[in-house]
Amino acid sequence: MSGKKFNIAVAGATGAVGNQMITCLEERNFPVKSIKFLASSRSAGRKLRFRGDLVEVEELTENSFKGVDIALFSAGGGTSVKFAPFAAKDGCVVIDNSSAWRMDPDVPLVVPEVNPHAVAQYTNKGIIANPNCSTIQMVVPLNPIHKKCGIKRIVVSTYQAVSGTGKKAIDELFDQTKAMINFIDYKINVYPHRIAFNCLPHIDVFLENGYTKEEMKMVDETRKIMEDDTMGVTATTVRVPVYFSHSESINIETREHISADEVKSLLENEPGIKVVDDPKKNIYPLAIDAAGQDLTFVGRIRNDESIPNGINMWVVADNIRKGAATNTVQIAEILAENYL
Repeated sequence: MSGKKFNIAVAGATGAVGNQMITCLEERNFPVKSIKFLASSRSAGRKLRFRGDLVEVEELTENSFKGVDIALFSAGGGTSVKFAPFAAKDGCVVIDNSSAWRMDPDVPLVVPEVNPHAVAQYTNKGIIANPNCSTIQMVVPLNPIHKKCGIKRIVVSTYQAVSGTGKKAIDELFDQTKAMINFIDYKINVYPHRIAFNCLPHIDVFLENGYTKEEMKMVDETRKIMEDDTMGVTATTVRVPVYFSHSESINIETREHISADEVKSLLENEPGIKVVDDPKKNIYPLAIDAAGQDLTFVGRIRNDESIPNGINMWVVADNIRKGAATNTVQIAEILAENYL
């Protein structure tokens, strides 16, 4: 980077994604001049560590962003709607991890490997949106294919970890699993049904069209990020009893023919992607291997023999890191290097 350092704020710092944002800032050696941790009044006064120092968490208010250059938000949609405009008014650029601003036409929706140029649009409102975790890991490998031969249609089924819902869901999976193994009663609080040893085809609320909100996020966000409203996208999103890393089965219909071998060669040379694909040796992307990593893992790349121009693949990524915190910090890096 240029050598300039920045005043940073993390809103929602005590949450799972907020904590990971702090870790990513450290790991990626982001040029931090000063850092401010913000959260609700319940968490104010707690101390979090950053680069060896303890930093006290402050209550998030309308006046929290004076003198701050970049604010990383992971405090929920309602909080972002309320406080992001105050931050922008004070000259701070907000990178928001909630769904609040993603489909606002004046707010860029960015995955650095796909549309880094869109960061420039932050000047519209002073806000940049971080996409949904399941969308991020899908568009990373699809973008080079789309550039090469055009994508006509995407059919995706997701297998999403409980950490996407938060700590209470992680605890519930653990408690239910422990209870069932010991043949004792279990409680259902977070999800409408038991998640242990089960799969729930239900993420977020159901909409009038029969899809869930999560499924429609993938549809709308993919088209916006890849800048192609003609692309057909349909999704089924499923919650599975896994702690970390989302997995996706993706079927692609391309406009021009491309073979599975060509796709594999193409993706092997793309930043942010690791091809893990040797099924004869039982080698393919696994959630347990992706956990704690920033890469998007792609495997089971094969021709769809039911149509002339079809490709199937299996894509796995850590939903808390690449699906949230890491992507946010990568956006901040582009912002810091090129625009501030």
